[in-house]
Amino acid sequence: MELPDFMSYANKFSSADFVEKISRIAKRAGAKLVYAALILYYTLQSDNVSKADKAIIIGALGYMISPLDVVPDAIPIAGLADDLAVLVFVLKKVWMNVEPEVKEKAKSKLSKWFDEDEVKEIDELFTNP
Repeated sequence: MELPDFMSYANKFSSADFVEKISRIAKRAGAKLVYAALILYYTLQSDNVSKADKAIIIGALGYMISPLDVVPDAIPIAGLADDLAVLVFVLKKVWMNVEPEVKEKAKSKLSKWFDEDEVKEIDELFTNP
């Protein structure tokens, strides 16, 4: 799968829009997408992340938020697959800078939307996106 130009969506990102969308699509999107999005969102708030990494995180989260992306979110399964691909791509780029506290905070938030079996899916995030 070729990634879209997600950086052109950086102006679509806002914290309020992120929280609204992730709350609305959580169950439909699945634990992997939500975990990746939360990790990036919480990493964005860290002072230990470079401006370059923050820029690509904002682009990826803006892409996820935007209803006008390559595959519209309203299309079942495929509509969120492109969002997951972009999020995982960026997550791999910044993973070394993700603090353990951020991972735990994201995992804790997942437990509010998903049961224990669904949360276990995040272990496969890099092996089976």
